[in-house]
Amino acid sequence: MNIVDSSGWVEYLIDGVNANFFAEAIQDTEKLITPTICIYEVFKRVFLEFGEDRALDAIGIMSVSQVVDLDRQIAIEAARISLESKLAMADSIILATTRAHDAKLWTQDVHFAGLDGVQYIEKAPG
Repeated sequence: MNIVDSSGWVEYLIDGVNANFFAEAIQDTEKLITPTICIYEVFKRVFLEFGEDRALDAIGIMSVSQVVDLDRQIAIEAARISLESKLAMADSIILATTRAHDAKLWTQDVHFAGLDGVQYIEKAPG
């Protein structure tokens, strides 16, 4: 199973420099999981930069995956991760969801670099 974090989704959707890195996970829709917090973050960012229509299109693309809601178990584990790792709330929820589904996390967010189960690529400057 694979989870692409919000920065990876945006990179893929705008065909950024690292888009091909995320394409493998995103295009394997049978194994793709999307935490609802990623839908929130991607919608907000795409809306701000490109408008509501493009943001809604992005969410449509993301919805071909298995969307996972934030439940009590994931919330508690995310809080533990945040306390231990000093990760922000959204990052902690994404990592907790990844671990709950025994998935790989695909990201260009340096906060995840070096963690078990993380496929990391450095974000291109710009």
